[in-house]
Amino acid sequence: MTRRIHWRKSSYSEGGDGNTCVEIAALHARVAIRDSKAPSQGTLTVPVGSFTALVRSLKATTT
Repeated sequence: MTRRIHWRKSSYSEGGDGNTCVEIAALHARVAIRDSKAPSQGTLTVPVGSFTALVRSLKATTT
């Protein structure tokens, strides 16, 4: 059985069509990341803990 991946774009996507951002998808114990402008060009997957640390770090630099 093939599991369908649910991709989500950031609420901070620029422009009306939201095509200048990355997309993420929750996988089992990992997070998949891809370029929303070129989704077929490849996907990066990282452990959930690493992704959480990245997001926290990014939020800390923007406040």
